[in-house]
Amino acid sequence: MTILLAKNLKKSFSYPCQTELLKGIDLTINHQESLAIVGKSGAGKSTLLHILGTLDTPSEGELIISGVATKEESCYAIRKKKLGFVFQSQYLLENYSVIDNVIMPAKIARMRFNKQELGLRLLSAVELQKHAHLPVKFLSGGEKQRLAIARALCNNPDLILADEPTGSLDSFHAEIVYDMLLRLVKKQGKSIIIVTHDLKAANLCDRVLILKDGFLSEVTNKINL
Repeated sequence: MTILLAKNLKKSFSYPCQTELLKGIDLTINHQESLAIVGKSGAGKSTLLHILGTLDTPSEGELIISGVATKEESCYAIRKKKLGFVFQSQYLLENYSVIDNVIMPAKIARMRFNKQELGLRLLSAVELQKHAHLPVKFLSGGEKQRLAIARALCNNPDLILADEPTGSLDSFHAEIVYDMLLRLVKKQGKSIIIVTHDLKAANLCDRVLILKDGFLSEVTNKINL
């Protein structure tokens, strides 16, 4: 089953000068597949991920998510129903409780749910249930990123998109977070796209693609990245 299909995605900018960042991206992500995208800074990895997550629009090309063409349905509706996001900057509400943060996507989507039941189930998956009623500002960096992972799973999305999810963590805590992220995604039958500079983490995914000169190419021998 295909979760995401991108055809000939291009992205150009006219300011401060004419730049063609993405020159024709073709990409297919299948059910329960994990994919890492690597590349040099400035190659366009985050821009590509934002387009794939409907947070940005391509200059050209077609994007289909879970069988729905993004040009045919509200991108907000697609994000609400089909996608979950994990960013390097977690965008958490620091003065709100951990449980209020983890259920926020469900509140925004106006879902009917039991706060304690849903919140504690999500937090238990990332081993944060003991901190459920603690303000987020008291969590460590690693705990905040684990909370962001749980929040991304709140609305039971088909696809998780993670942009440098451990960029602000040391190598020890980064490994813990990546292991937890990939384990949860696999356990819950989700697909995931990770943009990362961490080659060790990239090698944990089913496939690795390199973004270079505006195009994606597949790495056939991941261990030599």
